[in-house]
Amino acid sequence: MSELNMPLGDLRVLEMGQLLAGPFCGQLLADFGAEVLKIEAPGVGDPMREWGQERPQGVSLWWSVVARGKRSVEIDARKPEGRDIIKKLVETTDILIENFRPGTMEKWGLGYEELAKINPRLIMVRVSGYGQTGPNSGKAGYGSIGEAFGGMRYVVGDPATPPSRMGISIGDTLAATFACLGAMMALHVRERTGRGQVVDSAIYEAVLAVMECLIPEYQQLGYIRERTGAILPKIAPSNVYPTKDGKMTLIAANQDGVFKRLCAAMGRPELATDPRYSGHVARGDRQEELDALVADWTSTYDAEALGALLDEHGVPRGDIYRAPEMLADAHFKARDAIVSIMHPKLGELKMQNVAPRLSETPGKVRTAGPELGDCNGEIFAGRLGLDAETLQRLADAGAIGRVTEVAA
Repeated sequence: MSELNMPLGDLRVLEMGQLLAGPFCGQLLADFGAEVLKIEAPGVGDPMREWGQERPQGVSLWWSVVARGKRSVEIDARKPEGRDIIKKLVETTDILIENFRPGTMEKWGLGYEELAKINPRLIMVRVSGYGQTGPNSGKAGYGSIGEAFGGMRYVVGDPATPPSRMGISIGDTLAATFACLGAMMALHVRERTGRGQVVDSAIYEAVLAVMECLIPEYQQLGYIRERTGAILPKIAPSNVYPTKDGKMTLIAANQDGVFKRLCAAMGRPELATDPRYSGHVARGDRQEELDALVADWTSTYDAEALGALLDEHGVPRGDIYRAPEMLADAHFKARDAIVSIMHPKLGELKMQNVAPRLSETPGKVRTAGPELGDCNGEIFAGRLGLDAETLQRLADAGAIGRVTEVAA
């Protein structure tokens, strides 16, 4: 399951929970070689298996990505026999990921104190809406709720409309990314102490962590950030601008030196020394006026010609890409930013590659999301040594999924 030449190829991970916040953490670990066993309810599986707007041949493309590189084992943690199996697996597990409502694992007798008695080196990654402590800890908290509570939803969108979402599950993936970072730090500490610990990643705190200076702006000045659409207030020119052929180009020329290069590209070098625009504060004070001036200029060029001119002058600019543009772009291809893997039902399946890139021991997308219970036999019979009679009894009780082939 794991590849020892990969950065995390010597790690065993148990992934409990479902949907996105915990599983994305598992995806990141699997991307770099960890053996990630995803524990799923027998016969049911993670609801992510059914998610996604498009489902060719009934296959969830979302599941194919978030469960990539993992293996599936069917265990019912609500049943005592299932919990006993989980405890046996914990004996040789490095990291356990869970994203249930706080208190659930303790109710099942699978809290950290209990599991640490079995394996003192265990690192338990706990992802939740509000964290494991505090007055809100027991509340249900999905990613969208964490985005609202952590301050992101209020500042996203057009000022004329109610708060918007990002279009992706950013709260979940931020919490999962911080959870993965925490797991790596806990592993480093374990090298010194020999003991594991709990990583408590709250969705709202992960969101809050990337909210820049939102808190001190209010604490010091009473300033509350509002929704501003495509711009940041007082940062100019930095916006989406129209082109002659009806496309859009993002230009970020708010720094003094870059603005000077933009003025040269526009054929108006005098603007760089004009007192109305010659400094960061001055440009910010005239943001709307300056954006209109830049937009009038970009509207005289087709997008391709505009991009070439801006590149020639070293002005940061970007086309606004969708999937078709990404798949056709030479830079994406040169860096293998999108990879192809073989899916048992769909054939060639393209998806985003692993990030970040390591020069000596890179990560790798090994497989798409697994079939439900694809390694039941390998784990129950092979690793745990359960005989056929025991497997049948546990499956009949609903504690585990059925094993069609018993490993020798």
